[in-house]
Amino acid sequence: MMDGPPANQSPLWAGQCRSVTASEHGLLHGPLPDLQRLTLGAPSEQTLPCSPPGPTSLWTPHGDHPPGSGPVITPTYADGTQQISSSSESRYGLDPALLPSAVQVMADDRAEWEGKVFVSEPFGSPPPLATTSCIMEDRGSASPRAIRCTTYCFPQDGPTALLVRLPLAALVTPLARPDPLEKRLPVVMEDTCVSGCRWCRASMCPAMSWQDCGERFRCPFCDKLTEGSAERRQRFSYNVPWQHYQPTNGVDGSRLDWEQRPELNMGSYEILHALKGEAAVLLLAIDVSTAALRSGYLQFVMQQIHTLLASLHRDVHVGLLTYDRRIQLYDLSPALSRPHMLVMAERSEELQLPVREGLVLPLRDCMDSVASVLQHIPQLSPECDDSAVIPVELPVKAGLTILQTLGCPGKLLVFHASPLVETEQPSAGIFGASKPKSIFQPPEGAVSLAEACVRQGCGIHLFVLSPQNVGGAWPGHVPYLTGGALYAYDHLQGDWDRERFCRNLRRIVEADVGYKAELSLFVSKGMRVSGCYGLFVPKPSPSQVTMATLDWQTTLAIEVVHDAGVLDERRGVAIQAVLAYSTETGERRSRVHTLMMRCSRHLQDTFRQYQAQTLLAFYCKKMYCAVLERPLQDLREELQRDLTEALASYRRHGCSASAWVSSGQLVLPRGLRALPVYVNSLRKSDVLLPGLRSSVHRRLRLRCRVLGLDAAACAMHFYPMLIPLPLSLTGNVKEEEEEGALRCSAASLHPGRMYLLHAPNTLLLWVGARVPACTLVELFNVRCLMSLPSGETKLPVLDTPLSVAVRSLVDALDLKVPCFRQLLLVKQGDAGEELLQRHLVEDKSPNGGASYADFLYHLHVTSVRLLH
Repeated sequence: MMDGPPANQSPLWAGQCRSVTASEHGLLHGPLPDLQRLTLGAPSEQTLPCSPPGPTSLWTPHGDHPPGSGPVITPTYADGTQQISSSSESRYGLDPALLPSAVQVMADDRAEWEGKVFVSEPFGSPPPLATTSCIMEDRGSASPRAIRCTTYCFPQDGPTALLVRLPLAALVTPLARPDPLEKRLPVVMEDTCVSGCRWCRASMCPAMSWQDCGERFRCPFCDKLTEGSAERRQRFSYNVPWQHYQPTNGVDGSRLDWEQRPELNMGSYEILHALKGEAAVLLLAIDVSTAALRSGYLQFVMQQIHTLLASLHRDVHVGLLTYDRRIQLYDLSPALSRPHMLVMAERSEELQLPVREGLVLPLRDCMDSVASVLQHIPQLSPECDDSAVIPVELPVKAGLTILQTLGCPGKLLVFHASPLVETEQPSAGIFGASKPKSIFQPPEGAVSLAEACVRQGCGIHLFVLSPQNVGGAWPGHVPYLTGGALYAYDHLQGDWDRERFCRNLRRIVEADVGYKAELSLFVSKGMRVSGCYGLFVPKPSPSQVTMATLDWQTTLAIEVVHDAGVLDERRGVAIQAVLAYSTETGERRSRVHTLMMRCSRHLQDTFRQYQAQTLLAFYCKKMYCAVLERPLQDLREELQRDLTEALASYRRHGCSASAWVSSGQLVLPRGLRALPVYVNSLRKSDVLLPGLRSSVHRRLRLRCRVLGLDAAACAMHFYPMLIPLPLSLTGNVKEEEEEGALRCSAASLHPGRMYLLHAPNTLLLWVGARVPACTLVELFNVRCLMSLPSGETKLPVLDTPLSVAVRSLVDALDLKVPCFRQLLLVKQGDAGEELLQRHLVEDKSPNGGASYADFLYHLHVTSVRLLH
């Protein structure tokens, strides 16, 4: 165990470093105008401030924690009584309340930017945090909604970049949805758009520098010139076409028409191509096996599908198939008196369609036929001798064959009720260092099927309608690799499951989706894309990604490294993402995003423009992809090592006050104040540090769900929003949501209050044991806590200020997440408190992860030792 720093050194946490003169050196042991203090000294020899009075411990801490010694401080109340030590307290005597707070970081950023306009321009300042709501204005550089970088000042050369010890990376959300108050993305026609670089295929953007009065331009991504002289235009097709030629202001300047052309003055724009393909299809595959027909819930499912289809636009193309041991297709032609069923009896690798006419039609032409089939399905007689296993791949292959035959993309919704195929692979020990691939890595058959779906632009959404621990036969690989998802329900018996099913079904069908998408990534000459991470089938080149479907929340992470040479500080660094995709109506479009940033030879500039939330999202995507190949312990150690070396590097190379900072003082760049708590939460997540109570099914699904999150949702997943209730009853739900959030620790909970915990996949309401009876009546219409049931619940609709405010808050939070969440109610002292404990990320994890205080202590001690 590493020893702590000497007790005579007064530790310090610096929010943002500044130069410290000799005359100011004496202030380092007192309050500083630009610095904050963090006590990290030996607790046995130094008096530490106590935490504010809080509740008693909700549980007995258990699991492993970093080894070490030192007395634990027990906070004392004003009346002399002692509080039971919270699981967030440090073994080394650190007061958790004095540690850098992610909640405070987000609150400070909101205070600076909330409701204001951020101008995204070339070589501009870092944007607001992803969790801050503000208006983005594009003035030549892509909005952070589309491209968000870990740092907005890149090192000028490779050796300097290696000293940073933090990744140079970006998050790309190609179909990012703008705020309602922001301008819509400009659309230009392909034949009127100025062509991009012929050499590297990069699209036209403000980063292209025009020369010789508009005769040619230099591409920043390949550093080659596109000639525009009359002679060159006659010999090569990639020259500046004569109809697109415009002179510039001077020999080297902007074109005269730059204000009229989005491709010349906007960081993001869209190109509408002349070529149009087939419209997308909504294909429904319904399990009609013995297990499904005997279940009793097919009638409810068919009713919901019929209701949803009746509300859709009549131009939507729809197809329908059912399956048991065989595939049943339906000819929905309106000329027929009733739909015709076509049975494909043979199950082979190559499915052959008996017909193609009438299988897929516009909804306006086949609504009556579809309604007839849906009404008939629950009335089918089950085949009692049907005991064969029905693989989920069967309807997927059948639906894919239909789309391939018709030559169109689409969404395939599979409603599966049969038992899933199990493998005899035990779950114990599967996450050990020797077998990291046995669970996380998809089988070869699933990858091959996903690749075929990607080529066709077929997104799979799988509804599993029966509860089962699927073990190693997890069926979600193909759905998530095609831009879809897996939705599991418990026989749809409860009202909560049925409501969740209805909401998820409607969201999937009504979501705007891009089909047959190809993403091309470009970076400035002298750099290259070294990795791309997300939910897709990887290709040999990380700068080329192909996806079956994607929506406005789909986010990928790219990592860039220096290739050769030194970057030009005057030209900076440019990153471009070009997404070619098809719309639901068959239009072919290309969406172009270009971000232009500064570069510097000074490490201090790079460190100060890092953002912790973007780093967290990048690390999450990279590590969750790496679990396919590498042991989990190696990944956890790599995260800690990277952060430790970065702290040491900043102390040595990037901190202007390093000459006056003692070894007992922790120094962090302002933008990275929350990074330690984020990284610690990632290290002890269920994917990287699974506990015995987490099923294999849950870990696999959690990995895929989190991989698709953007920066804001990722920050909320690894540091949930803990909102105290009751509300102020002023009706200002937004203010209460954003300003009332507390630190994710048991010390924040008081038994006399209620708290709502919000994360992308979890919505939990914790009720303290001493909540007043009047509050319970206003919110739940019960007078006694014992009368309140734990678990999934739905708040009663009451005409009280508290009920209206809380339900409004829940509805507002649901709009920020990709899928519907059922509200979970947990009472103080219930067994369900372990679920809450998993989300109190500043405390010790029930899976064995260290508390935030202990993790930060070890980061500091190890980083100081690296300097010697």
